[in-house]
Amino acid sequence: MVKKTEVTGKKAASAASKVLRNPNSSKAAKSAAGSALSQTKSPPKVTSKKAATAASKTLRSKSTSKTSKTAAGSALTQRPNKKK
Repeated sequence: MVKKTEVTGKKAASAASKVLRNPNSSKAAKSAAGSALSQTKSPPKVTSKKAATAASKTLRSKSTSKTSKTAAGSALTQRPNKKK
């Protein structure tokens, strides 16, 4: 099954921007936010394996802010499905 290609929406892009500007954001959160922010326009890009790993780490962290998790979630939705 081919996944529909997506781009980052305005709300997620705004969250990603806040994460990148926050000096207290973790390296993983900034990596995920950067990936999400780079995918705001067409033609759509896909999240790299390294950025997807950082986004996953960000989502699993209990101390991560809601803003960081929004950006990380957006980055993960733009990762291609694994081939079966």
